[in-house]
Amino acid sequence: MDSDQNRKNSNLRNSFSKWWFLIAVVSAWVIISVWPKGQSSADLPYSVFINQVQAGNVTKVRLAGTEITGNFVQPVLWPVPAASIVSTPVTGEASVQNPSISYSTFNTRFPDAVGDSTLMPLLVTHHVEITVTQSTGSLLITLFSFGLPLLMLVVFILWLSRNSSSGQSSGVFSFIRSRARQVLADRPDVTFKDVSGMDEVKIELEEVVDFLKNPKKYHDLGARIPRGILLVGPPGTGKTLLARAVSGEAKVPFFSISASEFVEMFVGVGASRVRDLFEQVKKVAPGIVFIDELDAVGRRRGAGPGTVNDEREQTLNQLLVEMDGFDVAHDIIILAATNRPDVLDPALLRPGRFDRQVTVGLPDRIGREGILQIHSRKLTLAQDVSLSLLARITTGFSGADLANLCNEAALVAARKNHLKVEMIDFEDALDRLLLGAARILLLNDHDRLVVAYHEAGHALVAWLTLEADPVHKVTIIPRGRALGVTEQVPGEDHYNYSKEYLLARLTVMLGGRSAEEIAIGQVTTGAENDLVQATRLARRMVTRWGMGGLGLMALSSDEEQPFLGYELTQQRDYSEETAARIDRDVRMLLDEQHQIALHLLTDNREKLDALVKVLLHDETIDGEVMTKVIGPRVFETAEPKLPLKTEQLSV
Repeated sequence: MDSDQNRKNSNLRNSFSKWWFLIAVVSAWVIISVWPKGQSSADLPYSVFINQVQAGNVTKVRLAGTEITGNFVQPVLWPVPAASIVSTPVTGEASVQNPSISYSTFNTRFPDAVGDSTLMPLLVTHHVEITVTQSTGSLLITLFSFGLPLLMLVVFILWLSRNSSSGQSSGVFSFIRSRARQVLADRPDVTFKDVSGMDEVKIELEEVVDFLKNPKKYHDLGARIPRGILLVGPPGTGKTLLARAVSGEAKVPFFSISASEFVEMFVGVGASRVRDLFEQVKKVAPGIVFIDELDAVGRRRGAGPGTVNDEREQTLNQLLVEMDGFDVAHDIIILAATNRPDVLDPALLRPGRFDRQVTVGLPDRIGREGILQIHSRKLTLAQDVSLSLLARITTGFSGADLANLCNEAALVAARKNHLKVEMIDFEDALDRLLLGAARILLLNDHDRLVVAYHEAGHALVAWLTLEADPVHKVTIIPRGRALGVTEQVPGEDHYNYSKEYLLARLTVMLGGRSAEEIAIGQVTTGAENDLVQATRLARRMVTRWGMGGLGLMALSSDEEQPFLGYELTQQRDYSEETAARIDRDVRMLLDEQHQIALHLLTDNREKLDALVKVLLHDETIDGEVMTKVIGPRVFETAEPKLPLKTEQLSV
């Protein structure tokens, strides 16, 4: 496809060079024709012309309308020399007049040659040769000087328009053309083999592939394939990759475009591009149209303050009309992707447009292992690299995150001059992605002591709490925006959380602040992030999950509403009294868990001090070191060697 495109670009450049060469030639001819030239004949008054005829010094004349040209018998000096030098009346200084030039030809004008009854007899009497012509010279000059360049300009514009209509991107009207990128059917670059961790989604999309391969089978039964399929999922989960894989499996043309490319500053361009896109796809049907980030153009109409029918809404209206205008014979499927289905216009999601919504979620452990196998194909891996272990320690990672992990590990190995990518490189890359790069930050002894007690408080509370996730690593080395970090890992993937587990998380979050109060005797700003996360979690427990004093009541929350969205105009569905009760319940939850953390750390003050002493010396410790320092978790049956999911509690 690249060679074809290069050939088209070369032909376009050659065609442009020919046209520009022709335009340059015509322009040079026009400039030469209108460029002022030196005077070659005498411009005589009519009376002087009559005197020359009477003197017998005119041999022939040519009459063309009101213009008379002719030849002298003897050359004439013009202007007639009166004196070579004259004096200026005011200053008395001498000045030289324009010199006279000898002319053999002349031209003159008079109002109407036919009406002069004495001219023709005078010319005949003096045996002057008379030639009468039509006055066409000025018309031809005007035509060639002005009409031909105008004609060339019109032809050039028509040529640019024809190139635009034939699909060339450099046409003068190319801004109204669709900018969708087409992948040819015979050159698929992605198939289902290149997609892992989404087996359920692939099974659902196989029906689309079968329809595109065998549309007659469905048409004979009277079935109609869904016109639109909406892929919904968090960023980086592989929605675009899935759409390309569907096209590769079906071996049909694939048109890919981002929704933001429809809308420009010119009014009506977005709607024109939508029409042009669907016209292109209908010519090569069966085919697939993939619109990425559909919410950029498909947001709810009339949302927020102001209901102006702007360019985006007109583009959305045209998209709705085009999807309604599908003929059954047009085997075209619209795939779209978004991570904000809540902001889409309801008209997009009704049957007949986007009939189906396919959820593309985060991969599970088996899916992560498959994704790692795909992205590590080009890496030179050492023998100690275990992809299954990496899949266990990357819970919550999307496909894009795993691809980035593999790339970062390769970069780390290159910086260390390793011949192969080792397991330690993957661990360093994981720390860099989760915690940020280590910073060289010189802290004084008091600040280091505060950070050490803060992180030791997190770690010790988690170590002593039954429902809390095991501690994997504790560090007081500044990374990213944090002065220290405590990593926790669950024993397995979690899809449902109990109240006891969430309360344990609150206790661990408040453990750092509690350790500062006990050991330092004062509180610092280091617990800011912990308080933000703990307050958000407690509010969700009260308002969403019925885990507070309000009982079995779920109240709406505006945490995930779009900015200036439709919900901005909606009123809060609970009273001020209920809002006050929510605030009291949230504060009560936080206070209770704070007291639990204080009690745990006070009863185990020796373990807290021992943990701080090791942290100040080693700066980073793991679960094995904690076991040696404060003893094993007595209620723990089996602790994984590496984390399944990393949760950060940072200063």
